[in-house]
Amino acid sequence: MDAFVRALRRNQTEAERRLWHRLRLRQVEGFRFRRQRPIGPYVCDFVCLSESLVVELDGGQHAMRMDYDRERDAFLKARGFRVLRFWNEDVLRRTEVVLETIYEALHCRDMEGRYD
Repeated sequence: MDAFVRALRRNQTEAERRLWHRLRLRQVEGFRFRRQRPIGPYVCDFVCLSESLVVELDGGQHAMRMDYDRERDAFLKARGFRVLRFWNEDVLRRTEVVLETIYEALHCRDMEGRYD
């Protein structure tokens, strides 16, 4: 799994690079995010462990993997994580709105779902 995670970190999408640039080094209210973090059998794009918040970025392929994503989200939620999903295009075109949604989720324990 370690080699797989390292490969994911080296081969980030442009959306992942852009969001990581804004999440790394505790830039969002001092919350620490990790990227490509394994949780059980899944590797999450970004996770803030202290707030049990997972942030997933979805490209076009996820429209055909909705059952897999639901199963994955159910696994994470059963372990106490909240999951936010954003389309890659939203991260690229509306980065500030995505960051604001993440900020709100960090301060609101009952927030979850997809940003559309």
